[in-house]
Amino acid sequence: MQSLIGTGVALVTPFKKDFSVDVDALIKIVNFQIDNGIDYLVVLGTTAENATLSNDEKELVIKTVLNANNNRLPVVLGVGGNNTLKIIEELKTRNFIGFEAILSVSPYYNKPTQEGIYQHFKAIAQASPLPIILYNVPGRTSSNMLPETVLRLANDFKNIVAIKEAAGDIVQAMKIIQGKPENFLVISGDDMIALPMILAGGSGVISVIGEGFPAQFSQMVRYGLQHKVTDAYKLHYQLANAIDLIFEQGNPAGIKEVHKTLGLSENVVRLPLVNVDENLAIRISKFVQDL
Repeated sequence: MQSLIGTGVALVTPFKKDFSVDVDALIKIVNFQIDNGIDYLVVLGTTAENATLSNDEKELVIKTVLNANNNRLPVVLGVGGNNTLKIIEELKTRNFIGFEAILSVSPYYNKPTQEGIYQHFKAIAQASPLPIILYNVPGRTSSNMLPETVLRLANDFKNIVAIKEAAGDIVQAMKIIQGKPENFLVISGDDMIALPMILAGGSGVISVIGEGFPAQFSQMVRYGLQHKVTDAYKLHYQLANAIDLIFEQGNPAGIKEVHKTLGLSENVVRLPLVNVDENLAIRISKFVQDL
């Protein structure tokens, strides 16, 4: 899918100081991405603090993003979890108008076998009206979807079109790239190794840092896809320290501090997450101002 090549951003859900969803800030954040060269938007992923949102709040976020985007960029919706039947029910009942694809995380907490992961995504593939991006993030799920399982799914189901690979393992990513079907996309889910993955044959990134620095990060990705290696790495190293900073005390607390410094939103997160401490907030603010 050509529309998923390049830089996608995993949108935060901005909150007001009373912890309610900040619709105005979300509109500003969406426009900030579009105005600065991002290629597509991802709604209700991990970075959105999806686990802490009520169903009504999720619908509010979806409506706000789709209205703000106004069909300018492709939009991907996070539809995943560790209850396969619940996901299938959502796939059968949700209105997917306005969405290009779904992003579905590998089941967490249950710790399924590789066969269990395969059967989970087989059931989703058979139920989904939209193309599917697999999402492997073992640091959160405690379960690594191995290259063999990814390739099996990619070959068996034509509507499984991509993987967001966030194991932080460039060798694992290269094994998927080496064995994948021609049109299957390998998308980095790790900002620090996005460029090496692209240069190895990957198709882009679904990014967190890109949401704070969309112009620079999306240009780096374009350079990478064009094999302009020197130009790409120049931008990579400009942002590398920021990548470390925003993940130092967890996501999305770090990127929300960037947004606060940029004047886009408050830096409010919901428990069990907490704001970055004062020391890190100062360092993030200084990086933003210096850049």
